[in-house]
Amino acid sequence: MTERQTAPWTGSDITVTILEDDTASWDEFVRETEHGTFCHLSEWRRIMSDVLGHECVYLIAEDGAGRRYGCLPLVRVKSRLFGHYLVSMPFLNYGGPIGTPAAQVALTRQAVTEAKRSKADLLELRARHFVPTDLHVSDRKITVVMDLPGSREQLLQETIPSSRRRQIRRATREGFEARFGPDQAEAFYEVFTRNMRTLGTPVLPREFFVEIGKGFAEHLVFGVVYREKTPLASGCGFVWRNEFELTWVASLREYDRLYPNMLLYSSFMEEAIDRGVGIFNFGRCTPGGPTHKFKHQWGGADFLLPWPQWSPRGVTATPTPDRPRYRLAVAVWKRLPIRLTNRLGPRLSRYIP
Repeated sequence: MTERQTAPWTGSDITVTILEDDTASWDEFVRETEHGTFCHLSEWRRIMSDVLGHECVYLIAEDGAGRRYGCLPLVRVKSRLFGHYLVSMPFLNYGGPIGTPAAQVALTRQAVTEAKRSKADLLELRARHFVPTDLHVSDRKITVVMDLPGSREQLLQETIPSSRRRQIRRATREGFEARFGPDQAEAFYEVFTRNMRTLGTPVLPREFFVEIGKGFAEHLVFGVVYREKTPLASGCGFVWRNEFELTWVASLREYDRLYPNMLLYSSFMEEAIDRGVGIFNFGRCTPGGPTHKFKHQWGGADFLLPWPQWSPRGVTATPTPDRPRYRLAVAVWKRLPIRLTNRLGPRLSRYIP
């Protein structure tokens, strides 16, 4: 796949090609580019293909002299049951085209060409910024972010609202304790699998998180809240530049009245402060939904995730549990034994991007 296009902002030619083996220069470009995120790093190509079995098409925009102006990672998620999606990046919140405006235009056009060629039901470019495009831009997801103070004391005494502080103190009086580190990955997954079954959603494979832990060791943080030796709430997320994003989070519903999830969030904020991070990102959610309301209670601000989309049949979203066609399946899944959902879930979740 090679397409030469004239860049309207520069007057120069831009060629869009596929990344082969030069992942070091790709990652260097991502780290140096304004809108680059951890979702753009090349390590995801290995995880998406080797762990989840998906075809990856990593696009590069450059001129005739080999100067790079932009990049776009694409992953094909295709099954008879759920459909055919070309996403940047699946299972994550970001990954859309980055680089100069001209490069973003060229990369987006090439992504549409690839979606048409392969007969995808939906192309979704999960950009965090507004991409220069005439494609439909989805407004179905937002993220909530909050500025962090310079110290733990300021966080607990000034930043976190008083209603949340009372709940955190309740969890502390119960003897709950937050622990962080790579050694918390197994406990994280234990809580995560039980929570996903409660939600009626297939869980991602254990190997997915194992390989993320290996490939993103400098960025990934696992955290778990315990009652003695029992994990009650867990999460993991990524440090990138001056921000920490809590990407996956879970808690055991039977302990909700004791607020281990509140202690989990505040402890992740403290961990981020200790790492010198200035922004806490609560992760994506649906505007107006229960998760959005929960995140907003911490005092954060909403930011639209303007994801460009193209579909030949008017598809506007990847599969989600709240879509009417999946409601019966969700209800049945919630009643299945945990051993069965843990066995079947990883086989299904890889196709729900």
